[in-house]
Amino acid sequence: MATTTELANALRVLAMDAVQKANSGHPGMPMGMADIAEVLWRRHLKHNPADPRWPDRDRFVLSNGHGSMLLYGLLHLTGYALPIEELKNFRQLHSMTPGHPEVGMTPGVEITTGPLGQGIAGAVGMAIAEQLLAAEFNRPGHTIVDHRTWVFLGDGCLMEGISHEACSLAGTLGLSKLVAVYDDNHISIDSEKSTMEHWFTDDTAARFAAYGWHVIPGVDGHDPDAVDAAIRSARAVTDRPVLICCKTIIGKGSPRKANTGSVHGAPLGADEIAATRAALGWTHPPFEIPDDIRQAWDARAKGADVQADWTKRFAAYAAVHPAEAAEFSRRIGGALPANWQTTADAFVAGLDAKGETIATRKASQNAIEGLAPALPELLGGSADLAGSNLTLWSGSKGVNRGQGGNYLFYGVREFAMAAIMNGITLHGGFIPYGGTFLVFSDYARNALRLAALMKLRVVYVFTHDSIGLGEDGPTHQPVEHAATLRMIPHMDVWRPCDTVETAAAWRASVERADGPTSLLLSRQNLPHQARTAAQLADVAKGGYVLAEASGGKPAVILIATGSEVALAMSAKEQLAAKGIAARVVSMPSTTVFDRQPAAWREAVLPRGVPRVAIEAGISDFWRKYVGLEGAVVGMDRFGESAPAGALFELFGFTAAHVTEVAESVLG
Repeated sequence: MATTTELANALRVLAMDAVQKANSGHPGMPMGMADIAEVLWRRHLKHNPADPRWPDRDRFVLSNGHGSMLLYGLLHLTGYALPIEELKNFRQLHSMTPGHPEVGMTPGVEITTGPLGQGIAGAVGMAIAEQLLAAEFNRPGHTIVDHRTWVFLGDGCLMEGISHEACSLAGTLGLSKLVAVYDDNHISIDSEKSTMEHWFTDDTAARFAAYGWHVIPGVDGHDPDAVDAAIRSARAVTDRPVLICCKTIIGKGSPRKANTGSVHGAPLGADEIAATRAALGWTHPPFEIPDDIRQAWDARAKGADVQADWTKRFAAYAAVHPAEAAEFSRRIGGALPANWQTTADAFVAGLDAKGETIATRKASQNAIEGLAPALPELLGGSADLAGSNLTLWSGSKGVNRGQGGNYLFYGVREFAMAAIMNGITLHGGFIPYGGTFLVFSDYARNALRLAALMKLRVVYVFTHDSIGLGEDGPTHQPVEHAATLRMIPHMDVWRPCDTVETAAAWRASVERADGPTSLLLSRQNLPHQARTAAQLADVAKGGYVLAEASGGKPAVILIATGSEVALAMSAKEQLAAKGIAARVVSMPSTTVFDRQPAAWREAVLPRGVPRVAIEAGISDFWRKYVGLEGAVVGMDRFGESAPAGALFELFGFTAAHVTEVAESVLG
């Protein structure tokens, strides 16, 4: 019968062999955390390898994702659909074992990790989702939501500032189903050159205690019984998240490289692997796992029993609460409500008829107000700017410690907010949206990028979208931000010009199940633009003809977004007075427009017609639409502190200037 040491050693040798074969990777952390992983996965983790997506499974997050071979070894040994051939192809083209864990590529991987700190932040989101779903759907005698989120994290995660943002909020919310295991090996990459005492001397236990976490310090990460006792103690905590601090040796088992920085991110080498095998007493060749060890690791039968028990309990719940059971299944499955389409159609049509002149941030709030009652999975929030982002609506209920709700007050934590929303989405059951000023998207950018990489349905409400915010000045006036957001693959970006386009953008955000959406919204009021029924439908295509040239044959095309659409409409009239026929194209979403069939794009922007793009942002982005022969009225410098009207005048965002530029491209 295999011992716990042998079971952990199976993880160690798989990690070092896969990294050696790839000649790339990080063997140190998997070898150091193998004992902890063996205890958690074999004694405590609630999961079923045959069904990695069943709703009440525990979530496991490898925040220190560079140690991906630990997770791949665990998934392979416990019985997930990850054959040994995939471990042999670690880090190779089209393998299921990429360099860092990627959700959707490897069965059992819950979240894409690697950028340090984002795993723990995403795990906070998962724990929030569990708490909120439990509060909403559990009933006396019927508990269908009752699982934990487990996180492995290291020194790097703790040094990244996002861990402070996320873990501070987790403590405030009292997320009792969140347990983090800290791999305290006190080694980082630069430890070969110096010692970590020169750059990381935090008292981690005191730090997390100050956040309001329950802390279990001083655990020997290589003593299975001590680790088991710590995990059992963590499971008994019911009012706050738990941090288990495990002292480990990076590269445990390697005679010459253990406890050194060199084992962190490089293969051990053939000689050291041979020495490690001898030190561990492991006599088997690379990638060969003895049958008794495989059988001891296999979690399929146990997982099937655990899931079968939940399925039985859910059936009993459904018999007593059929509506709630159906709603839970719909929410977890990601389908929109049956009445969503009719609700959205009626709402957008009503806005068009109303014709309000308001700021698009206010139009966004109105859209939430109109659509949220039909969308109970909508989970709002803001990074301490709710009154400016206008993300609250009449049905908003703040999430407090240990309670349910549908609105998160994130505090001044833009990065954590974005990463937490990723975790909420990955957990299932919610469509999260979160607000901040557009200029602060820089703080959150890496989490936005991961949302796009993971193709998550997350909605970012970015207000104060241009120099139009006025007096706060260049520190708060976004110039390059719209362009850089559009450069993120799979990120849809909408900059609507009025209430109708704002509602259409919200609708598109909700209906888009395969990626995130950024809504760029104005502080200042923008006029309503009249549309036909056909144009109303065309908004969803991202770019459309808002105003046709007189006679139907344009001499010049004016392309605009957001607040500059009204400017283009005024310039069209001035050009008409000079006998120049101009077409106005509103392009609220270049990303959506670019996905349209070539015939549509050609119909909106026919070849051979000179073009002028108008947007209060970086001009170079628009060259893809206007070409070198066209022109851009844009911003290629930072702004100034002044009222919005004075700034638009100063930087040439006037109908007269647009008219001059249009005339110039006509020669």
